[in-house]
Amino acid sequence: MGAALPLWLKFLDETSKVVTVLTAAALLYTRSAGVAFFVTGALLCSKLTKVIKKAIRQERPSQFSGRKVSYGMPSSHASTCTFFAVYITFACLELPIHSAFPRFAMFAPVVVLPWTCMIAMSRVRLGHHTWPQIAAGALLGVCCASLWFKLWVDDVGGIMTILSSANVEFTVVSLISLFWVN
Repeated sequence: MGAALPLWLKFLDETSKVVTVLTAAALLYTRSAGVAFFVTGALLCSKLTKVIKKAIRQERPSQFSGRKVSYGMPSSHASTCTFFAVYITFACLELPIHSAFPRFAMFAPVVVLPWTCMIAMSRVRLGHHTWPQIAAGALLGVCCASLWFKLWVDDVGGIMTILSSANVEFTVVSLISLFWVN
């Protein structure tokens, strides 16, 4: 895309940075086991997507052929953003709002769902992915978020008790050291 990008498209192209900062802020602000579990699920979804990409090895659209080899199926942005959107929506519908958040936080899906759609569309518009790559990533994100939320709500393996008694700061540092490596 030789022409200058519109500001909104530039912003959406930097989504991973924006989402990372907002997620870290929410985790550090709430120091909540539930938010730590959510972040862990998002990181695992992202890593699973990358593993699947390496297994499928489907290239990105042709205009990216000159760059280093990276694969596009499924879209990591679509899977991770969809994970966020679905999990946050489930949490707002099924769980009480964390006491550190204002009451209007229950309306987060009103922002998160359209933002996720815009991110997915921008990935195609920017030439990073094809629609099938976006669809596969979104489907993976829905499946991961649904499973991860069910594990939390059903307290599988006593995960709520384990995380609630753990030091959230230690959990955050462990997650960063475990998953930050690409």
